[in-house]
Amino acid sequence: MIRWNDRYGIKFLRLSSEMFPFASHPEYGYSLAPFASEALAEAGKVIAELGHRVSTHPGQFTQLGSPRKSVIDNALRDLTYHDELLSLLKLPPQQDRDAVMILHLGGMFGDKAATLDRFRANYAGLSASIKNRLVLENDDVIWSVHDLLPLCEELNIPMVLDYHHHNIIFDAARIREGTRDIIELYPRIKATWDRKNITQKMHYSEPTPAAITGRQRRKHNPRVATLPPCAPDMDLMIEAKDKEQAVFELMRTFKLPGFDSFNDIIPHVRTDDNKALNAPQRKKKATPKKPNARKGKTEVGDDDAELEPKEEEEVTAPVEIPGDEVGMGGPDGRVYWPSGMEDWLRPAKRIVKLKPNPSTSSLLTPAQKKKAAADLASVASAVKEEAEAEDEAEADPNETAATRKAKAAMKAADARKARVAAEKAGVTKKAAPNVKKEKVTKVRKEAKSVPTPSTSDGEEDLSEPPRDTDAEEAETE
Repeated sequence: MIRWNDRYGIKFLRLSSEMFPFASHPEYGYSLAPFASEALAEAGKVIAELGHRVSTHPGQFTQLGSPRKSVIDNALRDLTYHDELLSLLKLPPQQDRDAVMILHLGGMFGDKAATLDRFRANYAGLSASIKNRLVLENDDVIWSVHDLLPLCEELNIPMVLDYHHHNIIFDAARIREGTRDIIELYPRIKATWDRKNITQKMHYSEPTPAAITGRQRRKHNPRVATLPPCAPDMDLMIEAKDKEQAVFELMRTFKLPGFDSFNDIIPHVRTDDNKALNAPQRKKKATPKKPNARKGKTEVGDDDAELEPKEEEEVTAPVEIPGDEVGMGGPDGRVYWPSGMEDWLRPAKRIVKLKPNPSTSSLLTPAQKKKAAADLASVASAVKEEAEAEDEAEADPNETAATRKAKAAMKAADARKARVAAEKAGVTKKAAPNVKKEKVTKVRKEAKSVPTPSTSDGEEDLSEPPRDTDAEEAETE
């Protein structure tokens, strides 16, 4: 990672606190020496050789102002772990001084003055090595620049100015949001670094464009659009979600040193790894010779066609990338992608084309369409025959309403069966409802045309309730 940064003009790196998991755990914690001493010393040689500067940033739970003893004990173990990590790099004196641990003061716990007093007491008990590396940073919740700067001047602790945090939390009675007023404090802030002969550091980030409230503004934008006013010899840490891509964006915008050392990556193509070289080679299948049209047989004259391989296209064999060049961007330095184009790093998604559905009428072959038309004609003929039989049955004057109702239900069931059979045979869905509609219309029309017979001469039969023809029609449907 250090060599990658050096190739593209990035000289300052924050080391991850998660490099050695659980190292500061109260029960499962461990010392980095001796098992990691050699590896860290080798990394330190590369850092020293290239003239880079590194730092660490312990997490938000590492607080020296808490009223709880357990929190203080955890914070001391965590600071000891980070100090050991940086010390085992064995850096030259100046780079070792520049390898700092940046810390937030933490919570207020209901009383700022009492919290500051607890911090003073706990800071006094730290080892000299931790004191030499400890740096305080203003935050975006409680502690402003005006809260921390007097404390840093009192205890001889360098202070990191975080511009993004300052624009959210500041003393409105003495300063305004933005850069103009805070510049007046630049000399005092710089002096906290000069007293210890440490290269000054500043943090810069920007809120997301949609942020309005203080909580929303705390979220960092993936990339930043500008730079804060700062000296050219200080370390400016860009805190952005896109990390080195946000730095590249600034390099291109302001033509900073190294802006011409990188190029856009080719979408979905990597030229700095050996995946193509290690991929299994697919063997091309042999294909039969085409029969000779004049002779009516294959060229060799055998009953079975002779298999011959396809003509192979000239393919350039992939070149093996040396191990120390893997992931370095290739000879053209293709390491940059535009904002939002992270998927360029991955292979292109495979687009699967759906196979045509034979049941869809628009995709039927001529033979299938012909068969479907024949099936439809047979269904129409069956419906017509049923309708004629129905006419004959309903012509019986002695038939009761219940009988007619039962016959209508039977005909509807038969029509449904015929329609299902037609759909299975390939009849389109559009044609089936027309058959049903024709049949139902006929039942409605003829049901209304048959009068209710009477058992007496001119008198109404009171042995059966009066017919509700509308209900009968609904039940028939």
